[in-house]
Amino acid sequence: MSLTLGIDLGTTNSLVGVVDSGFPILLADEEGRRITPSAVNYGSDGAVTVGHAALRARALDPARTVTSVKRLLGRRAGEGDWRPPYDLRALGTSPVDVSAEILKRLRAIAERALEQTVTRAVITVPAYFNDAQRSATKKAGELAGLTVERIVSEPTAAALAYGLDKLGEQGKIAVYDLGGGTFDVSILEMRDGVFQVLATAGDTQLGGDDVDRMVAALLWRRAGFTDAPDYEALPSAIQVRLIEAAEIAKKKLSTEDEALIELPFLWEKQSLHVTLTRAELEKLALPWVERTRIHCLRALSDARLTNADLAEVILVGGSTRMPIVRQSVREIFQREPNISQNPDEAVAMGAVIQAGILSGSLRNVLLLDVTPLSLGIETFGGLMNIIIPRNTTIPCKAGEMFTNAVANQADMLIRVLQGERELAKDNWELGRIDVPFPPGPKGSARVGVQFAIDANGILEVLARDTATNRDVVLEIQNTAVDVADERVEQMISESVEHAFEDMNERIWTEARLKAEELLPAVDQALAVLGSEIPAEDRASIDACAATVKSLLTAAAHDVKALKAANQQLDEATQNLAVLLVEKAMEESLARKGVL
Repeated sequence: MSLTLGIDLGTTNSLVGVVDSGFPILLADEEGRRITPSAVNYGSDGAVTVGHAALRARALDPARTVTSVKRLLGRRAGEGDWRPPYDLRALGTSPVDVSAEILKRLRAIAERALEQTVTRAVITVPAYFNDAQRSATKKAGELAGLTVERIVSEPTAAALAYGLDKLGEQGKIAVYDLGGGTFDVSILEMRDGVFQVLATAGDTQLGGDDVDRMVAALLWRRAGFTDAPDYEALPSAIQVRLIEAAEIAKKKLSTEDEALIELPFLWEKQSLHVTLTRAELEKLALPWVERTRIHCLRALSDARLTNADLAEVILVGGSTRMPIVRQSVREIFQREPNISQNPDEAVAMGAVIQAGILSGSLRNVLLLDVTPLSLGIETFGGLMNIIIPRNTTIPCKAGEMFTNAVANQADMLIRVLQGERELAKDNWELGRIDVPFPPGPKGSARVGVQFAIDANGILEVLARDTATNRDVVLEIQNTAVDVADERVEQMISESVEHAFEDMNERIWTEARLKAEELLPAVDQALAVLGSEIPAEDRASIDACAATVKSLLTAAAHDVKALKAANQQLDEATQNLAVLLVEKAMEESLARKGVL
């Protein structure tokens, strides 16, 4: 098979590599640099530059230089708290197009180094990327002229890079991945040569870029310039200079105790001279680091493991070089993290290894990911019916059969939902399809709904009317969840917080639906049988029905009482059901002339 590239499309930096002569290597550009900044400059003359050249242009033209675009990929405009210092619409581009330019540059670097055309690639994404973000990543690859063979989660790729496929039987590891713009933590298990992600958690809007901006704002306050505006009101060019200086200082403070920041003529004729200590940086960054703790604990809990069950904790992402981050990881997992690999290159190296596996250059080690949130559809009564539970290993396929809830229904609206709440309204809609079928009595239609998630984590929903065998297919491509991505992790905590009230509401809804189905049936039976019903039975049925009706209209939802009332009405109508059957049989025999 032809060569397949392994690509780490990062928020701050990107890398590309390939398996050459059986060895995974990362490829360097014309100047010998393996790391390519994820920056794109759109010049006023129409020229597009990528990487180091784009970063150099940012200082002079920040409004036309796009960085950290990964935070916008697969998201709707305005989602999230982060606001970039550029306007993509004004530049006539999109996050997918910008990402494609970065991928084109990486492809060019590879083709120059390999001296041949390469059109296949494996691209990594954060484990917590949703379907829209994964689809957008794949589309960017296609726009760059690449056939994307696989979308691989970054922690899984990092595990390969660390050689953790060589763990003993059923070895379990935690991957703590804190990059420039995203954070995720995954718990993986090695079982019979197969990597399986047991649980994952994270925040697609948390990374080292946030610390750079906090430090930049601190430097501006510490400068004490006269007649200077607040940091947020500064021209973007000055903000860019401060952020670049903050990033340099942050990196220096990973190995030294203090850093001197000097920016001549930063504001009018005033220059900045500020000394920042590691203690000051860590005090500023502590709340930021602490935001990762809850995700680590949640991932362990979801995997049903304790720290003692882990064989390794590995660090990935440039932000894990910070001493405060490493100290936090020690405290969370109660062990020394594995720092044997370059945290900036581990994900890319894993992508290269996976590319080699797919191309046949390396021995087969399977990578199995999981769904970060449950997927299902809305059913009658506004309930969430889960088709694929959270943390299901992918690729996967599952389905159920559904029927029409009311008579003469001519179609079924299927709302595809993602989330952990019991009621459909509390989950997120990914898409919807309408399935037509011949009208008929209640329960006469049969519609099969199948969810299939491929190896790239992209969802396809198939709905089939079994009477006509007519299929309606929805592929969730470029369809963002109608909420900000950072709420993904909130969904899980909200589901725990509202667990009791959600379950009570589900039980109440189910009991209400049963009552609303039972009452008309009882009224219809009473009308058919009339005087044939003994007075004592009629009085008992009327009393039970009245109780059910009163509970349905009561302001408070007494679930226990309604379930008991439904049961009593069901028991009170047992003789009624027998009489109905006997009457139906008599009428049938009479029509046949037997009676």
